[in-house]
Amino acid sequence: MAVFSRHLLSDGKNEAGDAQWQQAVFVTIFKTDTPLGKFFDLVLICAIVASVFAICFYTVEPIRLRHEGLIIRAEWLFTIIFTIEYLLRLSCVKHPLRYARSFYGIVDLLAVLPTYLELLLTGGGYLMLVRILRILRIFRVLKLRRYVGEADSLVAALRSSARKIFVFVFAVVTLVVIFGSIMYLVEGKESGFTSIPRSIYWSVVTLTTVGYGDITPQTALGQFISAIIMIMGYGIIAVPTGIYAAELGHAIHRERLEAVCPACGAVDHDSDAAYCKKCGKALLHRHTDES
Repeated sequence: MAVFSRHLLSDGKNEAGDAQWQQAVFVTIFKTDTPLGKFFDLVLICAIVASVFAICFYTVEPIRLRHEGLIIRAEWLFTIIFTIEYLLRLSCVKHPLRYARSFYGIVDLLAVLPTYLELLLTGGGYLMLVRILRILRIFRVLKLRRYVGEADSLVAALRSSARKIFVFVFAVVTLVVIFGSIMYLVEGKESGFTSIPRSIYWSVVTLTTVGYGDITPQTALGQFISAIIMIMGYGIIAVPTGIYAAELGHAIHRERLEAVCPACGAVDHDSDAAYCKKCGKALLHRHTDES
């Protein structure tokens, strides 16, 4: 898997500052094709994963009671690392506010802000707010998306198939409402179908093949209808999966065509290829130049 993406999603739109130190920091942070840049990304990936584990372990009471001090110190260490990273990113780009308002700028801020806010909310009346702030740290996992090149293909496929999936979901919602209303009329309150919304809830649970079993049809007609809904459920799961898989295949194919050899003009290289598979020359990535 190409972890060190050649084209960093929204970050590719940023430009380095005019100062020499800004350009050096920009290359290290935003350009992952350098040894120092790869090392920087590797350190951050390890820090992100470790911090998410620390947040999860903090919610496990036996672990928290035994290692609370260690977890808190580790949390502050990760916060300092992410704060330095955030400040470096803001300082090396030509338009800091543009980066701060971007998706990754907001994620970077959410990664450090809760820890600092906890220092201001020390009273007992802020206990619930402090708990919410601690859980918000889990947003750090979103920082990993920056370092996974395949996320480009996944996002592109999702956007391409969004309209088809929306139409499909609308059709499913319509079916759920219809089946829920029918089951309310067929079964009635005696079988637990006390209202149309509750019957719609049962229809959703049945159509998605979850089947909690808290509401079950008792009449023969109701059981026949539920059997039809369950059979339809398998097709409903398969259709959006097929739509998304087809769009993902197209996105990957388009990405392979983006890598063009300037010497022989060959295309259809792997998305993370640096050299032409035919002549060995360095490849020209069109999307890198456009960003």
